Amino acid sequence: MPESSCRRLVKQHFEVHQTAVTMIAEAEYLSTGKAAIFEAREVIERFIDADPLFRDTLEPYREPADSHPLIRRMCDAGRAAEVGPMAAVAGAIAEFSVEAMRDMGSDHAIVDNGGDIALLLAEETNVGIYTLNPKFRGLGLHCHPSDAIVGICTSSGLIGPSISFGRAESATVVSKNVTLADACATRLGNLIASDDRHVIEEALDAVTSIQGIEGALVIVGDSIGVKGVLPDLVNVQFSEREVAGIRFSGQ
Repeated sequence: MPESSCRRLVKQHFEVHQTAVTMIAEAEYLSTGKAAIFEAREVIERFIDADPLFRDTLEPYREPADSHPLIRRMCDAGRAAEVGPMAAVAGAIAEFSVEAMRDMGSDHAIVDNGGDIALLLAEETNVGIYTLNPKFRGLGLHCHPSDAIVGICTSSGLIGPSISFGRAESATVVSKNVTLADACATRLGNLIASDDRHVIEEALDAVTSIQGIEGALVIVGDSIGVKGVLPDLVNVQFSEREVAGIRFSGQ
């Protein structure tokens, strides 16, 4: 749930089936970003039609050599994180959309796909981390401008529709590979079986040792764990309405 200011940015929320997206960019780039989301969904849906195992497996998947680059990206992320490729689907779609806007000339574009966020930043932006625990309510990350697209992706065993085998309220991973960040957030959440400090530390060690992962943060019970390089932790004020997710029924 990012916050942005200063330039003439437009925030737009839209939903298509299971995809609930909040986009922030200059108005001229939003149609490009939205079209890329539909394109990415079509690529993934066509591949699932050809092989439903791609959708269903919770294990790494070996894709055909002639697969679309988006499919290969998801499969690469799944192998690195030791999860199924669909664990990376939201981050992959967000990344694909921001790349499309960047290629059209945008230098500031954000796509929040249900808590898996791709950011290309020309100005400072805060990203809030949603938790039900009042002890950590308002926690966020302060992100600095960057020429590179950055992923901040979150999985939860208690909030939202994510498939997670753990107990974390929030398992957040940061990487310049958004698709990988999404897959690794799933892996991190799966590893958080309890709020035992040793369990948290082992899970953070496992995920931050994966090449391309910059840092990770876990909230479970009344405990928080952080490892690696993360944007600065700050207090972020946001309403429930700003939390990315399905808002409209029957669509």
